[in-house]
Parts: sequence; structure tokens; C-alpha cells
Amino acid sequence: MLEVSGISQVFGGVTALDRVSFGITKGDITGVIGPNGAGKTTLFNIITGIYTQTAGKVRLAGTDVSGLPPERLARLGLVRTFQNIELFSGMTVHENVMVGMHTKSTSGLLACALKMPWCIAEERRIRENSMKWLEFTGISDLAEVTAGNLPFGKGRMLEIARALAVEPQIILMDEPAAGLNNQETLGLSQLIQRIRETGITVVLVEHDMELVMDICDRIVVLNLGKKLAEGTPSEIQDNHEVIAAYLGEDE
Repeated sequence: MLEVSGISQVFGGVTALDRVSFGITKGDITGVIGPNGAGKTTLFNIITGIYTQTAGKVRLAGTDVSGLPPERLARLGLVRTFQNIELFSGMTVHENVMVGMHTKSTSGLLACALKMPWCIAEERRIRENSMKWLEFTGISDLAEVTAGNLPFGKGRMLEIARALAVEPQIILMDEPAAGLNNQETLGLSQLIQRIRETGITVVLVEHDMELVMDICDRIVVLNLGKKLAEGTPSEIQDNHEVIAAYLGEDE
């Protein structure tokens, strides 16, 4: 589904990523973990077109998508959420998800301004379909609430609902459990597994090791900009180099 090959990223004289390579299997939940500063978010920013890598390739379903902007990638079925929630705070919850369906809209500015019949019909479909994703993420009762007034955990669910509205092939989540309490994290775990059940491939950067070990099929470990290990949760838990990277070790 997704392949990163020899990805390197240099900022000035600092190497943030050094020849990182791995693949994501369709239908899997894959975790990308590592200590702070390992390069996880930088990698996500490259995959999703926010940064252009210094070297290497990103392939989506076998097609080279290196350097494509985020809006092009969204049309190809690759979307993401952010570590710091990014919402249109002055719009309602429902409107935020409708914005996420921009890839499904075909009406132009002039036709919308003139309120042509097909534009009205298309907006009605978008409204109905966006409610489906609010129901999927459990926040349909907040549809008319202004997004800026949501509590943090509900804002996280809204960001995920908006990404799902694109109907992607693959969704990348950057620390989705950050700032959530135990009950919200449990709900997130169940949501991610339901997302996978719809046929969407999931990749997440996460520091909550209990969440990662519970739901991931495979885990990629980064450390100091390099891939340290890759394997199943049990293999990663037993990997001495991974334990040393997180906890340190005596000489």
C-alpha cells in the first residue's frame, strides 16, 4: 500500500532522517515509534507532502508520489491527522467534516454563486455523507456546535472524522492519543480498529506503548533518524536495541 525507500532529510547541517526504508501492508495497522527527536513527525511530513525529502522515494500503491502536495495526495487517497489538532474553529463540527469532502465536490465557484440545481443537490449529498462520519466517530450529537468550543478529546474525534470523509485508502495519525484520558484512549483504540474494518489502512506515530502494542499488526522503530527495528509487537518488545534506545543501558 505504502512504501518509503531510502528517505533522508537534512535541515541545514542536521540530518533528521537517514536512509529510512519500510513498507506498509494494505489493511494493517502499523505503528511508528521512537524516542523524542527520532524523526517520526518529519517522516510523516514527507509522506504527506508537507516536506520534500532530501533523498529517497515515497510510493503509494506502486506509484511514485514523492513531492506531491497534500491536496493531490488526498485525491489519491492518502490523508493525515496532526499532533496538534488542526480545525476550522469558527465553523461548526458538521461544516468541518463537509470541508473534508472537497475531493468529492465538482461544482465550480460560478455555479455555486448562481445556486445552480446540481450544486444544491451536491451540497445536500455532502451534508448527508458527512453526517455518516460524525456518527461513525460518535460525535453526531455535536454537529451544530462550533468546533472551537469542543473539549480536546472531541476535537480529536472531529479531526479524524474530517480525514475519513475523504474516503481514503490510508490514513496517517500523528500521536492521536496525545492529551486523551484513559477512557478516551480506549475509545480511540476501538475507533482505529473499526477504521481498519472498513478497509482503510492505518499508520500511527504514538508514544502510548500500551495502545501501540494492543492494536498494531507491525511496528517500525526509529532512533536518531534511522530505522532501528521492525517487526510484530512481541518482536519489538523483546528487541534489546529497542529497549536500550528507550531506557538506556549500562556499559
